[in-house]
Amino acid sequence: MAEEHDGGGQVSCMERFQSYLRTKKGRILAAEIVLCVIVFICYAASAYGGYTAVAICEAAFTSIFFVVYMMEFDKQFNVVHWPWSDLFRAVLGAVLFLITSLITIIRHGDGASIAGGVFGLCVGILYVYDSYLCVDAVKRSRHSRANAAPPNDA
Repeated sequence: MAEEHDGGGQVSCMERFQSYLRTKKGRILAAEIVLCVIVFICYAASAYGGYTAVAICEAAFTSIFFVVYMMEFDKQFNVVHWPWSDLFRAVLGAVLFLITSLITIIRHGDGASIAGGVFGLCVGILYVYDSYLCVDAVKRSRHSRANAAPPNDA
């Protein structure tokens, strides 16, 4: 029978992955990564492959944030304000995907680029929803930092 934990009593990477996928943020980030890969495949198969860079970059950035949140590095590295960084990533992804998807749907006529544009609109809407959730996280982090500040009695 396989052990649930590794030898040091710590949670394994696969267990962290599975438990993070059960969270709302984990499912959203995983869906963004999968849709970015689908958009990349569609754009790469089309005659106009210049829009693949958006899908590649956003898939890479989203994967980095997935790993950071999954491994709880956001709690260890306090140098970066993770909610603001995540908000910036989500807003940038939403804007880039919505613009490039509309361009490919309107201007380019081959089927693969239109399919990439449709999937791009879907992932753009998902990035908009992720941005909305990130705004709530930023508000919570501001509120928790304001309450955690020590009072000035001096």
